[in-house]
Amino acid sequence: MPVTIWAPVDGTMTGVSETPLWRKVQSFSGVTPRSRHGHRAVAIRELIIIFGGGNEGIAEDLHVYNTVTKQWFLPAVRGDIPPGCAAHGFVCEGTRILVFGGMVEFGKYTNNLYELQASRWLWKKLRPRPPANGLPPCARIAHSFTLVGNRCYLFGGLVNDSEEPNGNIPRYMDDFYQLDLQPSSGARCWSIPETKGGRPAARESHTAVAYAGRGSPKLFIFGGMQGRRLDDLWQLDLDSMVWSSPLTKGPRPLGRSLHSANILGNKMFIFGGWVPYSEPAKTKGAEWICTNSLHALNLDTMSWQDLSPEEPAQGHPKPQDKPPQLELEESHPGGPKPRAGHSSTAIGSRMYIWSGRDGYRKSWSYQVCCKDLWYLETDRPAVPEAVLLVKSTVKMIHVTWRPLAAAECYILQIQPVSTQSAQSGADTQSGAAPSTGPEGHQGTTQDSSSGVKSCDPLADTAGEKEVAGAQRVAVANEGVAMEVSNGCSAPQEGRSSEGPTQEETDERHYSLGQTASTQSALDHIPAQPPPVGTPSAGEHSKDPKSPTQQVQGQSEDDVWFDVGVFKVLFSEVTHYYLPADEDQETMATSSRPNNTTERKLPGPQDYEGRERQELAPGHCYRLRVAGVNTVGQGDFSPVAEFRTCLPGFPGAPSAVKITKASDSVHITWEAPPSPSGRITEYSMYLAVRKGRSGTSERPGQMNFIRVYRGTKTSCTVGAAHLDNAHIDSSASNRPAMVFRIAAKNEQGYGPATQIRWIQDTGKPRASSARQDPPAESHKDGADSSG
Repeated sequence: MPVTIWAPVDGTMTGVSETPLWRKVQSFSGVTPRSRHGHRAVAIRELIIIFGGGNEGIAEDLHVYNTVTKQWFLPAVRGDIPPGCAAHGFVCEGTRILVFGGMVEFGKYTNNLYELQASRWLWKKLRPRPPANGLPPCARIAHSFTLVGNRCYLFGGLVNDSEEPNGNIPRYMDDFYQLDLQPSSGARCWSIPETKGGRPAARESHTAVAYAGRGSPKLFIFGGMQGRRLDDLWQLDLDSMVWSSPLTKGPRPLGRSLHSANILGNKMFIFGGWVPYSEPAKTKGAEWICTNSLHALNLDTMSWQDLSPEEPAQGHPKPQDKPPQLELEESHPGGPKPRAGHSSTAIGSRMYIWSGRDGYRKSWSYQVCCKDLWYLETDRPAVPEAVLLVKSTVKMIHVTWRPLAAAECYILQIQPVSTQSAQSGADTQSGAAPSTGPEGHQGTTQDSSSGVKSCDPLADTAGEKEVAGAQRVAVANEGVAMEVSNGCSAPQEGRSSEGPTQEETDERHYSLGQTASTQSALDHIPAQPPPVGTPSAGEHSKDPKSPTQQVQGQSEDDVWFDVGVFKVLFSEVTHYYLPADEDQETMATSSRPNNTTERKLPGPQDYEGRERQELAPGHCYRLRVAGVNTVGQGDFSPVAEFRTCLPGFPGAPSAVKITKASDSVHITWEAPPSPSGRITEYSMYLAVRKGRSGTSERPGQMNFIRVYRGTKTSCTVGAAHLDNAHIDSSASNRPAMVFRIAAKNEQGYGPATQIRWIQDTGKPRASSARQDPPAESHKDGADSSG
């Protein structure tokens, strides 16, 4: 069995480990939800949304945890707010969350369906049409509710057949339903699919996950309860609708219920739950206990792997001789302590576990819920997007980057561009504004050469704007207009996802598209002012490319130098570190570790005593960033190329604000904070679709045309230009129109500010320019018997 190391986040990282690694979140801030079981959780990017569950009463509030800032907060929800429930179905598609069924009070179950639009925290009760071939699903708890594409699949659960208000006559279900969803909001209808082959027996408190790695998408159901704990595995081919019980290799987990299952890569991870435990010395027979065992099923090879901490020889969890409340605050040597009815959520390559019941034996007739938060580190951080430019000065380049869900720190590297390599950009000072021509300026594909993208990452309305510049973003009229104000610190209703400040640690502001009437809820979210400064764009940047490891003997262009290691998401680069000796080309050259040894994270102490090289004015530099966690260092981002300014040229315009009209957009801005003389004119450019010339262009490059030139600090872009706009999806999964605005003085044009106006894929523009891609609460939880 692989060695698994369990280490607290703030602890010293020693020892050898094969992934995965359990780690405990030692501290977090904000409004922490009370411990519970029978709750459910889903993920939206780096956010975990938790709803329902119970512990001496069913919880009604919706809680959100930011895995990057380690902050809890309570969003101000509105609309058809559902009652608190437990053992319900909870799934997420984009920023839309669906809730079905659950227990609303003891013995009272529901079959209501609710939708939450997380971009606006707006609840809505849905009323889909019933099936044409039967009745809609009845009220139930402890069922599985799984999202696959634009459909949800409901299986099994537990119903109450008692007609008495306080009665409880449980019945296990084996029915199977399909819920067809509308594209962005709402549900069309329920249906009862016709399936073939044998099917799973009736059960509750099982898990169901969807996987489509090889061939057709499949639904996998494991475990559950039907008078006893089940250990069977079933799969449903969602193309042929054929049930089967696949043959597996390796040690199958014990039968269990109230466990969790998550897909990470090509594996299904099973954690915790109630499992049987037999004590021969007792005549009562079998009991059941909580476990903290961890198993992984490779869904491509159908091979089980036991990743649990060491257990007794029989492979059963070791029971405790006394009630668990005596050990509640002690750390467990095997990672998360045994539990059932917890929530489990996958974010990137991490699996987060929160709360759940930690009682060991049913016979104790009471429950104690865990208060801890853990995550399972299964891989190195993913490849980041290219770094984004906040601003450039004569001797400083201020850059930022998007967070990675599995990164604990970041390594930033720089490479000076030789004079010959930068010669093609010598005619433009400090990233001058793009020039126009028959086909427009050939721009870069990288937003990192243009500025920081600041937006509400959960918003999904077409009118929202993503504005370059690491500055605070304010949204008016529920995301219809956005403004960027330089150094603003007023309460915000939009969300600045990449707006770190010079004074920040690692916190970011999250308000998630709330209106002014709900602004008070933001008091629970530690706000972060934006960085002071202006964005830059128009730098001559090469196509994104994968970096190579540096080894001795490489050319000058292949040598990279460390800027440093950062816990934050930005750096004001004024210097970089030279190699320690002549035989060392660079300090941190490897983009892929040779093993998965858990190691101490790098830090500033690693650069003590090293010689520093300052940045030079008017020079071009390439930058890249990589995430690091205790599994190892991830691959570096695509390369971004920026230039320090030459003295005398103006800075970039700031405080950009975009207002949407019926068929146009109105853009205003302020003069650069550092004009270096009198501003003689401004130019606004728009990225447009490729011309008809058939000229050879590198993939992803943008063509710009000038849509405004004048002395005013505002302009209106009409429908004629917008209809020809290019929709950029190269650097983000959020399509956007791209504008650039630059100022000119007596010396010439300075760096440009880039504005990305987010386009909602669920609400395509009418013009052809748009290129959208076509819990349990009773004594024994949801387990009713045993």
